[in-house]
Parts: sequence; structure tokens; C-alpha cells
Amino acid sequence: MALCDGLSHCKLALAFAVLMDLLGGAALLLGVFAPLEVKGQDFGDLLVYTGALLVLMSLGGWVLWYSGNIEGLTSRRELGHIGSAVDRLARNLSRKIRTYRSHL
Repeated sequence: MALCDGLSHCKLALAFAVLMDLLGGAALLLGVFAPLEVKGQDFGDLLVYTGALLVLMSLGGWVLWYSGNIEGLTSRRELGHIGSAVDRLARNLSRKIRTYRSHL
């Protein structure tokens, strides 16, 4: 997997963002350029609005992917802070998910 070395973290968020961009762009272009009429009703506007919403949803995936790939941030423990309950809960949940996936 030498091609994906630069995409080391959050591959699911990246896949979601790219998929939503492709679907949203296709819906936008189809809604603008294709004459879509069924029984006299135009459905082009529906595709334009749906495409815009899909592209907006992809923005969340891009933010998650980008923030998951930020390197060099110091953790609270390195700064001398005591971990909060939320940090412990997130660590425990992450550990459980990892062990569940390894058993599959």
C-alpha cells in the first residue's frame, strides 16, 4: 500500500468525503443540465438542492480527515495536565472497539 502512505489516518472519513463530493457533483450537474420531467413536473431543482446538501455533508468528512491527520500536536499529558473523564472515556471506548475488531 505505498500509494496510501500519505493518507495514513482517517481513511473512512476520506472515503466518505470523496463519495459525497462525487455524488453531490453528479446530482448538481444532472439537475442543472438534464431535462428531468415526469408527468409535467420538473425534478431538476430537487437534484440541485440534494447535490448541494451532499457537497455540504462532504465538508464534514474533509474536516474530520484533515483534523485526524494533523501531526505534531502535544498531548495534555506531555504538557503536564491530568486526563479528564472524557479523555478516559474516549480511550476506553477506543480500546474496546480495537479489541472487538481484532476478534473478528
